[in-house]
Amino acid sequence: MWSLSEVRTATAATALFALGLVAHLAGGPAQLGWSLYLGCYIAGGTESGLAGLRALRNRTVDVDLLMVAAAIGAAAIGQVLDGALLIVIFSTSGALEALATRRTEDSIRGLLDLAPERATRITSVGEEVVPAAVLRAGDVIMVRPGERIGGDGDVVEGASEVDQASITGEPLPVDKRTGDRVFAGTVNGTGALQVRITRPAGDTLIARIVTMVQQASATKARTQLLIEKVEQRYSLGMVTATLALFVVPLLLGADLRPTLLRAMTFMIVASPCAVVLATMPPLLSAIATAGRHGVLVKSTVVLEHLATATHVAFDKTGTLTDGSPRLAHVHVLGTTSENDMLAYAAAAENPSEHPLARAIVTAARDRGLTPHAVEGFTSRPGRGVTARVNGKLVDIGSPAQILSADSQHDLAASLATATQDAGYTTVVVRIDGTPAAVLSLTDQTRPDAADTIARLTALIGNQPVLLTGDNPRVATRLATDLGISDVRAGLLPEDKVDAVHGLEATGSRLVVVGDGVNDAPALAAAHVGIAMGRAGSDLALDTADAVITRDELATVPALIALARRARRLVLANLAIAATFIAALAAWDLFATLPLPLGVAGHEGSTIIVGLNGLRLLRPQAWHRASRTEPTGKDHDQHR
Repeated sequence: MWSLSEVRTATAATALFALGLVAHLAGGPAQLGWSLYLGCYIAGGTESGLAGLRALRNRTVDVDLLMVAAAIGAAAIGQVLDGALLIVIFSTSGALEALATRRTEDSIRGLLDLAPERATRITSVGEEVVPAAVLRAGDVIMVRPGERIGGDGDVVEGASEVDQASITGEPLPVDKRTGDRVFAGTVNGTGALQVRITRPAGDTLIARIVTMVQQASATKARTQLLIEKVEQRYSLGMVTATLALFVVPLLLGADLRPTLLRAMTFMIVASPCAVVLATMPPLLSAIATAGRHGVLVKSTVVLEHLATATHVAFDKTGTLTDGSPRLAHVHVLGTTSENDMLAYAAAAENPSEHPLARAIVTAARDRGLTPHAVEGFTSRPGRGVTARVNGKLVDIGSPAQILSADSQHDLAASLATATQDAGYTTVVVRIDGTPAAVLSLTDQTRPDAADTIARLTALIGNQPVLLTGDNPRVATRLATDLGISDVRAGLLPEDKVDAVHGLEATGSRLVVVGDGVNDAPALAAAHVGIAMGRAGSDLALDTADAVITRDELATVPALIALARRARRLVLANLAIAATFIAALAAWDLFATLPLPLGVAGHEGSTIIVGLNGLRLLRPQAWHRASRTEPTGKDHDQHR
């Protein structure tokens, strides 16, 4: 953090301002207070002033230069405290922006650590360990159990299960055998694989994710608050008017001192202090309120974007679901009871570390079943497990591995097909060579998911979209349960980005909610990206514009409703600030505005808009935002 110049200058400016304020309130020597405030001006305003001068050479009036000029003008007529406060506000906001940018860059670099640095390449004379960066298309590598795969490629020999949640978001390891595609950075299971590399290291899917996140983040970094766009035009008009108010009277023979005083008075009353506070207190209050309820919003720009959102897209695994499988149904094919069958299956799976095995064992324990004794346990990567339980041979695996084409298996095969078509992960239990049960498993849906979807549909007037790397059958079943009709499944990270761009090309302002590395490019590309904080990857958390720290999905519609209310307060405050500025500036231009009265009016408008914006700090603000009506607007809009 301290390596950033913006952080160092903001810290120095804030410390000097605080010391100057203490000296002033304690009745210390005037020279001491002035010296400390001068140090604040130099520490916090030099960089912005120089940047503003560079922009001026390009015929652009930068708002930071205007703030520095207003601060100097305030000091010139004795209002040094006001000027120093302006310097602190702007230097601190610049430091926060620089810090957020650095964290995102660090996470993007950390993403490359997913891919191993070295790989075992198979040669004509044996094996050799080489840097993964030197792998080329056509090389064959050996991936042993538990290792990360060194490059994108196709399996040419072996069978295993591969955890590729970081790429596709699928909650369960995927069986891989000859001919199947694998990705760099994914984790091999219990079997050995030989993989023929199809892409060089610089063109792997992980590398492309890095590029997509960098490009999207760079585009977002140019986004501004609405008021900042207005300020750029306002700055030019204010500077022009101030110079004219000073130069023209002098050319007409006016005295220097009263002319300078009038020009500086104009600069003070017309400076956008009230405009800045008209914007910041409502937005910062909303951010603070959201933070108290488990949502970290990273900037005021994010909050403004949330207020204008028109569509929401969700990832599936880890977002609408909790990312871990559970046993949904036990379909017994014979006369054995359901509990006895589950006890046999749990006993056979108990030594296995596969997520499906853990789900079956957990289901048995939840029913209070005692595992049977197990002998001769064997696990076949990509095929299932075999064990002897109470003297009976138990086989458990996928329908394709357990069921043959014999007619005696027709009932089991049709039942397995039906459960798979319904979107469940299906395994078959065979006892002494005869199919005995079909088990269906599913990823656990979050309990608040359905209500969140309904509330978002009511709030924004459009039904959310599901974007997932999981298979279409599983995605469709979940979407049907939650009331989502637009389902886009089987998506790789670049496909999710294409979907985001496609939706936004139609004029949608899209909020994407996700949790994994595979979601990071879409989070960065979207109008607003929101990450689930409990199990979210570091890259997703740092790339996202907001993080749901308590993992409560229901906070998404509440956050959007709160952002909308903050935006309405901003617009109201801008109207108040503009009225005061126009009245005071007109008084100074067309009559004689006493400096104390001008300062009082300027500070009064600042206090009014500041207090108005702080209304969102009240506990009722979040509770109101948490309620929505079916008209597409939150309660507060009807008040």
